[in-house]
Amino acid sequence: MGRSGSTLIERLLGELPGFCSVGEVVHLWRRGLVENELCGCGAPFGDCGFWGEVGQRAFGGWRCLDAEAVLRLKDGVDRTRFLPGLLHGVSEQGALAARCARYTELYHRLYAAVAEVSGARVIVDASKHASLAACLRWRYGARMRLLHVVRDPRAVAHSWSKRVARPDAAPGSSEPEMARYSAGRSAVQWMTQNSTLDELARQGVPTLRVRYEDFVDAPEAEFGRIAAFAGHAGEPPRLGEGGVELSGGHAVSGNPMRFRAGPVGVRADHGWRRGLAPWRRRLVEAVTAPTRGRYGY
Repeated sequence: MGRSGSTLIERLLGELPGFCSVGEVVHLWRRGLVENELCGCGAPFGDCGFWGEVGQRAFGGWRCLDAEAVLRLKDGVDRTRFLPGLLHGVSEQGALAARCARYTELYHRLYAAVAEVSGARVIVDASKHASLAACLRWRYGARMRLLHVVRDPRAVAHSWSKRVARPDAAPGSSEPEMARYSAGRSAVQWMTQNSTLDELARQGVPTLRVRYEDFVDAPEAEFGRIAAFAGHAGEPPRLGEGGVELSGGHAVSGNPMRFRAGPVGVRADHGWRRGLAPWRRRLVEAVTAPTRGRYGY
């Protein structure tokens, strides 16, 4: 689930040779194609040479793609409400299966084009939709690697309550700020997202679970484990006190950290322990009680 520290992990993976991190591709169709928001390189999506070349190779140019039709297709399959069918009910026939096939074909063409343009053999998509992971499972099966980053639900709820401007949003954007959730909604989403990823692992999707708290306590050891799982055979970057040097990238959407370059350190954020109101903490604890212990919280 978002606000779990996954952006830093994504950026670190993108620094590995043969890897290309592209941000949260699930938002490309609206934030990139329709609203022309900023790429991680700082240019508007429509002016970014990297994404322009990707669109040309994937679809013959972005203008050949009907963005509104893609968004309608997305709403017809990549939603939490479709998770029961995606996890248990999709067959080779049926309307949901047909929509899933058309939807994931877009991602397949996009990933292939990113690989061609970047020269990478591993594409890192930091999308946080469990429903997208469930869709992609039907196309890729065991070829997909799922990195399941989990964080204490009380910390997640505190983070989702904050007001944060989106520096990538264009004037008149439908989303000028990062989304905010109430404590109750955050807790329900936390349960749904994590339970779905657990189910995908049970169904055979190669999955590595990483706790945010373990990553910030021992970043080098945990990132070494992550890099090996993702297929990196060499030494991972050193994550000492001085941090790691991040190069610029082309993350299409996500946390504002995607715009950062230069040395970045790994620091724990435990502000929720003071900032989360007691009644909100109790609410989150009650809602997440059925599965929280599974992750050690």
